[in-house]
Amino acid sequence: MKISKEDVFDFINSPKYQPMILKQIYKHFNVYDKNSKKKLRDIMKELLEERRIYKTPNNRYSAKIPDQIEGKLEFIRSGKMAFVKASDGKEYVVFPESAKDGMHGDIVLIKPEGKYRDWYRGKVIRVIKRSLTRIVGVLIKEGKRYYVIPDEKRIGYRFAVNVRNKAKDLKGAKPGEKVYGVITAYPKNNVPPKVTIKEVLGEIEDPKIHLPSVILKHGLPFPDEFPETVESEKEKVPTKVFTKKGEDRTDFRSELVFTIDGADAKDFDDAVSIRRNKKGNYLLGVYIADVSHYVKNGTAIDEEAYDRSTSVYLINTVIPMLPVELSNGICSLKPKLNRLVVALTMEIDQSGKVVDFKAENGIIKSNRRLTYKQVNQYYEGDKRAKTSLEKTKGLTQSLDRMKELATILKENRRQRGAIIGIESGEVAIKLDEKGHTVDILPRNRGVGESVIEEFMIKANEVVATMFMDADLPFIYRIHENPDSDTLLQLKEYIKALGIEKQMPKTLDSRTIQKLLESLKGHPLRNSVERLVVRTMKRAIYDESNLGHYGLASEAYTHFTSPIRRYPDLIVHRLLKEYLSGKTFKQERLKYWEDALPQIATHCTQKERVANESEWDLIALKKVDYIANHASEVYEVVITNIMKIGLFVEVKDILIPGLIHISTLDDYFVYDEQKNILVGERTRTVYKLGDILSVRVKDIDYVRGEVDFEIV
Repeated sequence: MKISKEDVFDFINSPKYQPMILKQIYKHFNVYDKNSKKKLRDIMKELLEERRIYKTPNNRYSAKIPDQIEGKLEFIRSGKMAFVKASDGKEYVVFPESAKDGMHGDIVLIKPEGKYRDWYRGKVIRVIKRSLTRIVGVLIKEGKRYYVIPDEKRIGYRFAVNVRNKAKDLKGAKPGEKVYGVITAYPKNNVPPKVTIKEVLGEIEDPKIHLPSVILKHGLPFPDEFPETVESEKEKVPTKVFTKKGEDRTDFRSELVFTIDGADAKDFDDAVSIRRNKKGNYLLGVYIADVSHYVKNGTAIDEEAYDRSTSVYLINTVIPMLPVELSNGICSLKPKLNRLVVALTMEIDQSGKVVDFKAENGIIKSNRRLTYKQVNQYYEGDKRAKTSLEKTKGLTQSLDRMKELATILKENRRQRGAIIGIESGEVAIKLDEKGHTVDILPRNRGVGESVIEEFMIKANEVVATMFMDADLPFIYRIHENPDSDTLLQLKEYIKALGIEKQMPKTLDSRTIQKLLESLKGHPLRNSVERLVVRTMKRAIYDESNLGHYGLASEAYTHFTSPIRRYPDLIVHRLLKEYLSGKTFKQERLKYWEDALPQIATHCTQKERVANESEWDLIALKKVDYIANHASEVYEVVITNIMKIGLFVEVKDILIPGLIHISTLDDYFVYDEQKNILVGERTRTVYKLGDILSVRVKDIDYVRGEVDFEIV
């Protein structure tokens, strides 16, 4: 039966229709196969975009627009506009004048107000829940009044300090110093918000304030800070593995199992094993820490893990999702110790196809803890590394097989159109005992990192596909296709770089990958990579499977890191329900259908906070480095051009900055179509990828920003 858009619209608008979730609409139209479901989802998406139907806060589809739409108010970095991912499934743009005392991060009710360009526009009706309770910023004095200017630009307000007694209320802080305070009053009817100073962090140039500033700015807990209820529960966490009699758990302790991680890693989520069978196929074992065995739903530890959603890695400081008794203790797959795991064993043929797999609860005893450095040295032919690894019987043979299989899997991904080989742009920051940055080194990934990455990608795909085929509730890691407008913009950027000969006629993930391969060794490859990354949408968690564009995966999830990511823990719980052999009962289906959308949205938002805090601390440490080398001349590459000037990045140490248009030695006009700046008098042209020599002009120690000027 062919279903048209009008059939669906008429059904939802029929007098007897009651708001339904997607599965009920599938049932009404007798849609059960994968392709038909996708077509119906596409129809629903079009009707939502056309505003002919609406999505209610509990994920039901309705013909009537909800009177009030709830969502989280999130301002962009400049503070000039905000977006609300609302409960009707749409994203609304809200301008500051329509925010009605709402601040960044607040949960608000909005009223739709037509469209602005390609976005829906909204107006805040009222603030439901405040997000911020504390702020970190710089103390300033205007006349007799004191204010705190938040580090976070997106807050958009300055906070008045009640000063009755200077010594008591200012805590000894002087104007220009960084302070931390608790919000005592929120903005209302043009009256500024108020703050009480709790602590003076110090001078803005002092690197010791960087870490607490970032933690407080993003509302993160301090590394050892857990609620009392969690502290109480963690005392009962076992230190040894105990298995119950009759427990359905496969024993993998006779397998050659080992972990490969960074040298400074303390929590080991995943271990691997590999061998070949008589057919010549690879038998790959991926063993993931069984965190769900120890962290039960509804406990204080679980609720705190959900609230955090992810571990945060702040250079040499970790804010863990779980107490260290779990993350570095009983859950960590340490060598020579019994550990409970969720095991996924896959039979993969020599073309890279998974011909069989099995997921099960298991127990392992890791034979060896390897580092990426050791493995990479072995792959590079280092004799000492080989001798060390040969102490464990069969280990070098396993590593050779792993490299073979990973090469096959990687080529498979390339063939299906995955985007491979984009440099992460990550750096290793080396600090001294005072917190000053003494060196910045690009992080280079070796073969060892690539091997583990391929195995984890495959494991995540297999688990996601299992649930997709079973048509059960699940939490996917999705990466939607880029908008056609941004792809067109990418084409224009590539033309502006002057390398249009390599540019394919159409731009999809497959042709983007071919473009990057054609630019291997080209001086502008890094610039193109950055543009490709900017073109792509952000990967998020979602209860609906929309595929993963960057990986070219039909179904993908996060299953392999439950120690540090809450969605992985949820996937383990779902998998265990599935493996129990009992089909999901109606009440469990309803529970997961109601819970997963909220979990997915919450974890996506928390992941964004974690990413931004990590970027902020790195930015501050980069600024600290360049402040101590301000007299030097740097080579930079132009990474973006706007009316305001040239955005550049210092080569090798990857420090970004701005060359403001006012510092250039001519009047420059911005050509938006060609994405260049042209000097009126000198006819000098600045374009993407140009290499310039610059020196430091100005440093913003609060926001971690650098201004350069051309030498």
